[in-house]
Amino acid sequence: MELNRVGDFGLALGIFGCFTLFQTVDFSTIFARASALRNEWIFCNMRFNAITLICILLFIVAVGKSAQIGLHTWLPDAMEGPIPVFALIHAATIWSLLVFS
Repeated sequence: MELNRVGDFGLALGIFGCFTLFQTVDFSTIFARASALRNEWIFCNMRFNAITLICILLFIVAVGKSAQIGLHTWLPDAMEGPIPVFALIHAATIWSLLVFS
């Protein structure tokens, strides 16, 4: 389950980035302001467009939470648990696919 935390960390950074750049986390406000911004941030000693960096961080959330290639090793271990645990994991995975896709 350690790789699931990668998704949690990406979510925290993505939300923090949205709030830092737009001063809100309301999607309608963010989408309205996004086309006018041309900010660049330095992350890991590389220069990125701020919106691109936020999108990459939120993509890491979707990959980590839905157990895609690279961050998928936690899912088989979790499915060995009892049926209620598996049902909860399945519901969370489907929810994350619906929300982040």
